[in-house]
Amino acid sequence: MDALSKLSRRQSLQSLVLFGAGAVITGLHRPTAAHAQATSPSAMKDEDIFQFALNLEYMEAEYYLRATTGKGIDAADIGADAGGVNGGRKVSFRDKAISEFADELAENELAHVRFYRKTLGSQAVARPTIDFEGGFKAVATAAGLPEFDPFANDMNFLLGGVLFEDVGVTGYAGAAPLLQNKEFVEATAAILAVEAYHMGMARAQLDQMGEKGQKAANAVSAARDKLDGPGDKDQGVEHNGKANLVPATPDGMVFRRTPQEVLRIVYLTDKAGVDSGGFYPKGMNGALKST
Repeated sequence: MDALSKLSRRQSLQSLVLFGAGAVITGLHRPTAAHAQATSPSAMKDEDIFQFALNLEYMEAEYYLRATTGKGIDAADIGADAGGVNGGRKVSFRDKAISEFADELAENELAHVRFYRKTLGSQAVARPTIDFEGGFKAVATAAGLPEFDPFANDMNFLLGGVLFEDVGVTGYAGAAPLLQNKEFVEATAAILAVEAYHMGMARAQLDQMGEKGQKAANAVSAARDKLDGPGDKDQGVEHNGKANLVPATPDGMVFRRTPQEVLRIVYLTDKAGVDSGGFYPKGMNGALKST
């Protein structure tokens, strides 16, 4: 059976609303009538959701590969007519443990890209245009981090990574229980676990860097929280003088974020109806691309 045919075409509206790949939030939000109409089951297929995830995995893989090797994803893994990538260079790591962690991150995220491309087959979207330079400059301005360059040193690299790692965990948590095909439920749960390892490790390393790392990570969290909509939907690595390494609900569960909230973060906008900007200056590829 072709891998794409395994994807269920009967995905419910609930899965479209809950699936996201974004940073932590404090609860689930039901769609407005307008949003429900825009994402009706007849207009969306499971393929669209997996394409959305692939767009995000492209960005993560490019970030870590450029930081560890000085170059991005090979041409064989980006699709035809792929967009370019602006910014990114090899980091001169000083801490051996962080350098080895970065290598592992790059390997894992490239594997995720390849998994989605193999699963989607002919419907795998090509890599979208990605702008690290402009995106991180805007994030730094919003977070009050002057002269921020995520490729300059160990701490900055981790800060840039946390921006993305808080993306993957909650998205897979929202998708896993909603997928109808058992094989894809298992795969989603497995990728969720890897992304959670990434996020926890990066947050722990920033916390161990002391006040400077903690304040910078919390500033990124606060800036991100302003983009996704009303309410306090993010958690920094330090709270009330104590480490906050595992962002979780009061029930000890992973938070979730909708695709629209994710897009507001990566497009760096707090407005609805936007289909490009920030890290994706030409927007994501695929049907699910508007805030």
